Amino acid sequence: MNFRPENIKAFLDIFNDSKSYIIESKGCLHVELWQDLTESHVFVTHSHWESEEALNEYRNSQFFREIWKKTKNLFKEKPMAFSVKRFETDTIISEISG
Repeated sequence: MNFRPENIKAFLDIFNDSKSYIIESKGCLHVELWQDLTESHVFVTHSHWESEEALNEYRNSQFFREIWKKTKNLFKEKPMAFSVKRFETDTIISEISG
């Protein structure tokens, strides 16, 4: 996710306020936030989910809609979201990046 520099603090506040709810969501195994080493306004959320269904249930939740509405107003550029599957397991890994 590529943020306007003046919006980084607002995004970090949203993420810090939300991460415990995210990790407690049904099917969420792991969530963390990564920051680019050279472009400090670029972040990636990295989460592991038991299944694609669990991830989609979270993405369709009222909670996600509310935090996404707040977050998307802070972007400098349109974010990219993708999900991958670890080759050896069925764990779904979701990423949102710049």
